[in-house]
Amino acid sequence: MLREQDVGHRIVVRRRVGVRGGRPVYADALGELVELNETHLTLTTRQGRLRVPIAEVHRAKRVPAARRPTAAAMIELELAADEAWPAPVRARLGDWLLRAADGWTGRANSALPVGDPDRPLPAALDEVQRWYAGHGRPAMVNTPLPLAAPVGGELDRRGWGSRPPVLVQTAPLAALLAAASDEAIPAAAGVPDSGGDPGGTTGTGRRGGAGGAAGPVVELAGAPSADWLAVAAGRKGGLPDAARHVLTAVDHVRFAHVYLDGVLVAVGRGTVTGQGRWLGLCLVEVLPAARRQGLAVRLIRALADWAAETGATDAFLQVEQSNAGAVALYRKLGFTTHHTYLTRIAPQ
Repeated sequence: MLREQDVGHRIVVRRRVGVRGGRPVYADALGELVELNETHLTLTTRQGRLRVPIAEVHRAKRVPAARRPTAAAMIELELAADEAWPAPVRARLGDWLLRAADGWTGRANSALPVGDPDRPLPAALDEVQRWYAGHGRPAMVNTPLPLAAPVGGELDRRGWGSRPPVLVQTAPLAALLAAASDEAIPAAAGVPDSGGDPGGTTGTGRRGGAGGAAGPVVELAGAPSADWLAVAAGRKGGLPDAARHVLTAVDHVRFAHVYLDGVLVAVGRGTVTGQGRWLGLCLVEVLPAARRQGLAVRLIRALADWAAETGATDAFLQVEQSNAGAVALYRKLGFTTHHTYLTRIAPQ
């Protein structure tokens, strides 16, 4: 049967769809697993989204991806994502990265096991635990899958826990810009605005952030305003000094603000990393009273415009697979799952 580690991967499901002549009738579905819980699994197929009750599943298994990313491609993207979310305390274990940021977010407080740790795997994980203990933090390891499957297997044997699966999704920047245009996704369509989760002192205002259409101004700034930080603090449970480093210590970063009647109602953050290739989108948030107006799409379009001007060619984001609203929005914008990751936590 499937496990949480299979979310974001290609699967085939054989399910019972009826009875004929006293015998069960089965149908097969092939697609990407986007949700798995105790009662249902959901996959996206060429025909659309399919939700299958677990009680109807006869068999389900992971199958090879149509175009599985190479190890080199996964490492490149993971390092670009690390560059976009820089922990203030860092060390190396061979090629592995050890990161700490006063406990603010799992990404900035977990080891990233990509490459060779320059020692046997069990010894490497022992050293990870010693390093985090020395910094007064619980040991965590971010395991990109399937790249870090051997690491995950060793952590399973050690009884480590796991946070919910995260989808690492990508889109060509040109396709994102086209999809985010007002013509492609008008505000009236009711696209859900939802969060994802990844310069000068002043930015540029972009009318509408989508093809120049009339609408709220998306203001891009090289530093977050106090209001922007307040929204982020509310979402992430506070902002220690380490958080400000994570947010701002990137050479190419923009903070998006959308105001309505003088009130900040939508925020987002964009970075360009990975030798200028990748736009990283994160902390996209629209306050509840301003949702269903297409503000998230306008905001993303403004950040994509900025990134394209710098020479970026692709975009990525990281979103919990259980965040159905965000996953649906990003699918409309052309994002597909490149790989997944699990944040593993040492037993206490």
